Amino acid sequence: MDERFDDIVALLDGAMAVVTTVRDGERSGCLVGFHGQCSIVPRRYAVWLSRENHTYRIARDADVFAVHFLGRENRDLAELFGTETGDEIDKFARCRWREGPSGVPVLAGCENVLVGRRTATFDDRGNDHLCVVLEPVEASAASVTLLRLGDVLELTPGHEPS
Repeated sequence: MDERFDDIVALLDGAMAVVTTVRDGERSGCLVGFHGQCSIVPRRYAVWLSRENHTYRIARDADVFAVHFLGRENRDLAELFGTETGDEIDKFARCRWREGPSGVPVLAGCENVLVGRRTATFDDRGNDHLCVVLEPVEASAASVTLLRLGDVLELTPGHEPS
């Protein structure tokens, strides 16, 4: 069954995003492949964060998140936020960014960004990811060719999945 599930998911070739957040002045961000709209009325967006990385530890108590939908021209950000760990380096010292609402880091060069305030968290404890549901507070959109999972499969994660 696992192999058949993996085959179906591979067909989707999901868009890649970088999620950033801040708590008590400490910034963090990571590359995510698990995210999607989860409500129409009211508008809500969900992101799932791996329990293995630095961003998860900051996100547990953070209020505001920025979801950066990467275009193919943002592969460098995918590599930085996907292969390095905030446990060892300051990723934000290696890229351009600005402070968004409530101090959340918004990455320069990403034309498609959703900033949202946490409205709910789903944590079933048996899962390797935490789900954070966001209410949009700021958004920008442009037509780009999105960076997909298939475009980054060769990247070595900063943390291995559990």
